[in-house]
Amino acid sequence: MTWAEVWAEVWPPLAAAGAGLALVWGVLVGTLWLRRPDTASLREGLRLLPDVVRLVRRMATGTALPRGVRARLWLLLAYLASPVDLVPDVVPVLGWADDLVVVALTLRAVVRRAGPAALERHWPGTSDGLSLVRALAGLGRATGTAP
Repeated sequence: MTWAEVWAEVWPPLAAAGAGLALVWGVLVGTLWLRRPDTASLREGLRLLPDVVRLVRRMATGTALPRGVRARLWLLLAYLASPVDLVPDVVPVLGWADDLVVVALTLRAVVRRAGPAALERHWPGTSDGLSLVRALAGLGRATGTAP
């Protein structure tokens, strides 16, 4: 079989997979654009990023949480440390908003499994910061409120 024949058989599935990934990425970027946070909440969320990274690390290294929760947290840390983002950071607003959305979705999943007490127990920052993180996790701003 010649190289041209191999390429002719391999090209269509590769092109289809690439087009599918581009479509999924486009839908994700469009969704982020439509649901982007306002500038004030984005700025607050980015200001909390160091505390959130410490929170995630503390929760991921603790043994009190279920293994699946810790695995999600380790994946989140890897995503935050990775130079590859869903939306490149050079894109205004969306470049940072995608990180905030991924953190919020992961925290919601973690709180659903581990409970809000785990979030509060491991929080390294101020009470105002905890209030914002609780809101990101879908718990409401005041401690002890129902989602």
